[in-house]
Amino acid sequence: MKTAACRSALPLLALLSLLTLGGCGTPADAPGMRLDAAETLQLRSWVPQGLKAQVLLASVSGGQPTGMFWGSKISNPALREAVDESLRGLGLVPSAPGTAGTGRYRLNVKLVEIEQPMVGLDIKVAVTLEYSLLDTESEDRVAYQRRLRTLHTANFSEAMLDPNARTRIASEAAVRKSVNAMVREWMVMSWH
Repeated sequence: MKTAACRSALPLLALLSLLTLGGCGTPADAPGMRLDAAETLQLRSWVPQGLKAQVLLASVSGGQPTGMFWGSKISNPALREAVDESLRGLGLVPSAPGTAGTGRYRLNVKLVEIEQPMVGLDIKVAVTLEYSLLDTESEDRVAYQRRLRTLHTANFSEAMLDPNARTRIASEAAVRKSVNAMVREWMVMSWH
């Protein structure tokens, strides 16, 4: 009788263990937030001549470290890495040795808001990033300034057992969409 009760408790214990694992915070990671290879290849051919190798990432702010037990936040270092790698992949950052700090434009990025649900099967995240591109050859005149709010929904099937992983996936994709939107806006502007 005792062994039958123990056997019936095992599935419940296993389920509780899995739910406990799902409660660990999973921070957003730079590789998930940067432009992917297909986006980079598509956008790279549209980069205006006046922007090629002219953009340096100056500051990134507004991020937060992820808590130990729940949620998925975006840290400043991860956001910096994702934006910098995206810009480099597009050929916007000076890459030749000895050219560090020689770009005409300085980009400041601020994470203004991240809207994440506490619970849900499909997790919808909204990220608001503020971009300021300053022209250093014109006394730091603002060449571009926008607040972009982007959304992404991570489906239950993307991480069935871990709602924090779904939140991370949605957060990373929302940032990637924001960087993509910013760069697309740059493509239609006039650059000298």
